[in-house]
Amino acid sequence: MCVALPGIITKINDNNTATVDFNGNTVNAHLGLCDVEIGDSVLVHAGCIIQKVSKSEADEIRDIFAEINELGDLTNAN
Repeated sequence: MCVALPGIITKINDNNTATVDFNGNTVNAHLGLCDVEIGDSVLVHAGCIIQKVSKSEADEIRDIFAEINELGDLTNAN
């Protein structure tokens, strides 16, 4: 299964990449698939920005992953 995570663009670089912040962890991701700007919430998969999403969509995705993580922690505790 492949999962695309939401992050926020903090910088557009000269080499057709953007710096994307994932809760304090930054990575460079390729811009080729989307027209984006600094401050946009985006989904990144395999080093490529694959979709721009609204802030509310990004927050919802983060909340879902947090719930899944909690369920995993509960399962591992037993």
